[in-house]
Amino acid sequence: MKQYLDSLKHIISNGEAREDRTGVGTTSVFGYQMRFDLTESFPAVTTKKLAWKSVVSELLWMLEGSADERRLAEILYDKPREELIGKNTIWTANADKQGKELGYVNNDTVKDLGPVYGHQWRTWDAQLGYVDQIEEVLDSMHFNPTSRRHIVSAWNADRINVMALPPCHAMFQFYINNGELSCQLYQRSADMFLGVPFNIASYSLLVHMFAQILDLTPKEFVWTGGDCHIYNNHMEQVKQQIERTPTAGPKLEMPEFNSLPELLTKKTTEFVLTNYNPMDSIKAPMAV
Repeated sequence: MKQYLDSLKHIISNGEAREDRTGVGTTSVFGYQMRFDLTESFPAVTTKKLAWKSVVSELLWMLEGSADERRLAEILYDKPREELIGKNTIWTANADKQGKELGYVNNDTVKDLGPVYGHQWRTWDAQLGYVDQIEEVLDSMHFNPTSRRHIVSAWNADRINVMALPPCHAMFQFYINNGELSCQLYQRSADMFLGVPFNIASYSLLVHMFAQILDLTPKEFVWTGGDCHIYNNHMEQVKQQIERTPTAGPKLEMPEFNSLPELLTKKTTEFVLTNYNPMDSIKAPMAV
C-alpha cells in the first residue's frame, strides 16, 4: 500500500485549499490513479487498522440491494434489528441526518436512505421496469467476456436529489482477459484518509467474489479518483500515517459459493484476512 501513502503525500504537496459541502474544508487535487495487483496479496492498508467487518458487511448489503441502514446493521452484527437499537454502522449518521431531512422513515428499526448504491445496483429505475445491473453484468461477463460494456453505475441522475448521499464511488467496469478478472472504479469524490482505504478493500473484495462466481482469477483493481481530498481536520492524522512504513499485505480467504444468491447467504465472519498485522488505528471525525 505504499502507493496509497504516496497519494497522501501528493495531495499535501500539490493540493489546493477548497471549500466543500460539509463546511469542514479540504486540500484537494483533481484526478489521481492507483493500481493494485491482486495476484500477490490483498490491498488492505497496514499503516492503520482497516475496519474489515464493515467493509464486508457494506458490500454484502449493497449486493443485496438494500437501502435500509438497519439491514446493514443486521448483516454487520449478525443479529435481528430489534436487538440492535443504539448499535451504529458507517451509514447511521447519513440516515439520521440526510435521510431524515428527506422525510424517509427513521426510527429504531428502520432507517431508510432512499435509492442509494444497492438500490441502483439491483433495481435501477428504467422506462419499462427495473434493471438488475449486478445480475446483468455477471451474465454479460459469463456469455461475452471480451465485451467492453461490463459496467455498473450508481449515478442515476434522475434520482440524485432523493438519495441520502449521492454515490461517491459512481461507476465501475470489469475487464476479462486470459481467464483473469480486473476492475476499474471511478470515484467522483474521495475522502483520502477515511474513505479511500475502505473503498479499495471493498472493490478488491468484489473482484474476488465475482472471480469465484465466474471461475476466473482475480488480477488487478484500478482506483481512479476525481476530487481527491484530505479534510482539514484530518491533516494531522494523515501526517502521522505517512510517517509509518507499510508492511506486507494479507491474504483473503472466502467461503465457497458459485452464484450471487449463494454469496448472499454468507456471513461477514466467513471472509477473513489472514496474516493481517496492521498498526494502531488513527481516529478522525467523519464529515457528514
